[in-house]
Amino acid sequence: MKAKAESRRPSCPPHGFAGPLPLGCRVLVPWRGEPLVGLVVGSGQERQSHRLREALQLLDDPAAPWVLPATVEAVGHWSAAASLPLGLVWDDLLGVGWQPALAHQVRAVPGADLSAFAENAAPAAVPGNHWTDGAGYLPALLDAVREQGLLEEEFTLRRPTLTRVFAADLGQGPLTPKQREAAEWLAEYPGQASLSSWARGAGVSSSVVAAVLAKGHAELREEAALPPALPAAAEPWSSDAPDRLPTGGDGWRLNGGKFAGRAQALAPRIQAQLRAGRSVLVLAPEHATLDRAWAALSGLAAPCGTAAALFSGLLSPEQREHSWEQIRSGAARLVVGSYLALTAPLQDLGLLLLLDEGSDAYKLPSGSRAWIPDVAQAVARAHGAGLGAAGVAPAVETVAWPALELPAPRLRLHTVDYSAAPQQPELGPLSMPAQAQSSLGYPLSHDLRAVLRQVQERGRQAALLAPRRGYSALLRCPRCEHTPQCPNCDVALRYHQGAHQLSCHQCGHRQNVPQTCENCGEALWQTKGPGTEWIAQEVAQLLPGTPVYRIDKDHQDDLSALYAGQSGVVVGTQLLLSQPAPPELALVAVTLADTWLNVPDFRASERYHALLWELAEWHPARAPLLLVQTFQGQHPALEAVRSGQSVSAYPRQEWELRQALGYPPHACLAQVEVAARDRDRASAAAEQLAAALYGAGATAQEVLGPAPAPIARVRGVYPYHLLLRARSSDRLQDLLAAVGGARAGGRVRVDVSPRNLS
Repeated sequence: MKAKAESRRPSCPPHGFAGPLPLGCRVLVPWRGEPLVGLVVGSGQERQSHRLREALQLLDDPAAPWVLPATVEAVGHWSAAASLPLGLVWDDLLGVGWQPALAHQVRAVPGADLSAFAENAAPAAVPGNHWTDGAGYLPALLDAVREQGLLEEEFTLRRPTLTRVFAADLGQGPLTPKQREAAEWLAEYPGQASLSSWARGAGVSSSVVAAVLAKGHAELREEAALPPALPAAAEPWSSDAPDRLPTGGDGWRLNGGKFAGRAQALAPRIQAQLRAGRSVLVLAPEHATLDRAWAALSGLAAPCGTAAALFSGLLSPEQREHSWEQIRSGAARLVVGSYLALTAPLQDLGLLLLLDEGSDAYKLPSGSRAWIPDVAQAVARAHGAGLGAAGVAPAVETVAWPALELPAPRLRLHTVDYSAAPQQPELGPLSMPAQAQSSLGYPLSHDLRAVLRQVQERGRQAALLAPRRGYSALLRCPRCEHTPQCPNCDVALRYHQGAHQLSCHQCGHRQNVPQTCENCGEALWQTKGPGTEWIAQEVAQLLPGTPVYRIDKDHQDDLSALYAGQSGVVVGTQLLLSQPAPPELALVAVTLADTWLNVPDFRASERYHALLWELAEWHPARAPLLLVQTFQGQHPALEAVRSGQSVSAYPRQEWELRQALGYPPHACLAQVEVAARDRDRASAAAEQLAAALYGAGATAQEVLGPAPAPIARVRGVYPYHLLLRARSSDRLQDLLAAVGGARAGGRVRVDVSPRNLS
């Protein structure tokens, strides 16, 4: 049994418990005097190096566990293969149920003498032989009594309640005119949520209503709270089309088209599962896709005699718990959610569907750093459910699955290649063959400026994708080329013009812009590498009178005017794609596509290819002009999109290339980071770890590195990386076991299925 506590230590079953293992049930575990909620994940037969604590009580009926046993086993097997602490994994994946409202009652066992525990406590704080509220006792005292086996405890789940104000007939004492006015108003409008709402409604002060309450002419009543409202499902709809999706294998995929077309293709399969009495789970990588999926698919549930439930971190804790109970009871058998829905207790799971399965948003940024598609495959296998993937373009890992491919989204693509003279006369007055390369312009090329003017003239809308936030990537001294550096990280500080500050996007360090160069004393600075601020400024100068908006991590303008159809231009980082496309969108421009290519990661070109198709389908109905500015105009990923190949053509090329190089999906990867505050110590620890791996039988093909991280120092720490590359998950587990058994002189962190090797 694992408790959601800092130690995540197992515990013994509750006293007297003799039933079968209640896998997936919540249990109360004593920890530092407080009962904490844990999850039963196994029998705890493994050898323990510490004394176990006896669990206090099961919170769930074993016949209706909080998490289904098959899911518990799947997550356990996956975490073992990834060499991750199971408590850490459940802390990430289970987003509800850790903090239930509990009523706690205590009493001493019959005949117990508790006088020894009362020496440093008031007599009223010593439990007698009758039930009393446990909240009235010091946790340390209760824990001491509990340790001696002299305490009986009872925990019950407390339903949410709320207090309302009603008029009462048992008042004593005369009322002033204002008090009488307040009492009469309350009699006419009973059940006020608070004294302040009563005072506002009656038009009196809070002291007046408090006096009415004190004189007994009003009373407070505690009532059961109504369940919180949940997001409403879309209008019910059914599909009469035949199911054209493939079956068999490890999974199947659906690609091409736009989101609405893919939803139509998915509908027959989803409704067939629901009509058969089974459940369907749809996972989305981020909230924009989740919103689209809920709007498109939630209406499929009602015609099949069930409900749809939305489950994500954007819901309030009360909404999440209510939604979880709807799923657990079987009332909702279609669930659309974020990764937090992966452990939802769906009965008889028939289909698990991953939307945009290659999205990096499925990678948890901290904690267990789980790659959700890996966990989803384990859960689907444990439940005997079908596994599907759906997105505009397939991930390389799924491109070999049997597929239904819809026609690619209609695309109008224009490329501005900064590395070559323009040779694109088909687009008329844009880049002419005689135009000099030096006059192309950056960050807004001649072509982009021309199209932006057309957008303004016709009252349409444009979206520009910028390579970074802030004003520029760095400031540089024009005399000695010195760039201000972060004191904690080996990176140049980014310039933010609006705040007139330099900031580090690694550690968050901020400082004012220096008046002069600290190296040579020059008083001028030169900006390099445009960001959202710079590009938005250029657009505003080019199109006077046209609203220009910014969307990035630092600054998010209100886009309601755009969504109302007004003309304008929005400049943003990739965060922009988490927003719906403006309705009158005529132009989407990538101001520097090389941002996605010039990173030391074997998935860089796959991400670039997926981004281009994502931009092509962003608007649900239109096909805006897609203008790409790049120094690599002949890149194969761009060529695959430009030449009209199928959406899976380039991923298939990557699949074959990775087969030759021994990268996923033809190998299993794990990145091991060894870090220390001293560079030599970090390097020595990484070499020591590599030696331990070789000593355990690893080969040079299985261990790549160690090498300094691309950013040599982050937050004052020097990270070194080793990449483990194994032919199978079992072999990777052997290598990770060797890492766990080695003694390194620095901090060691393992990332299984890494998504960013930079």
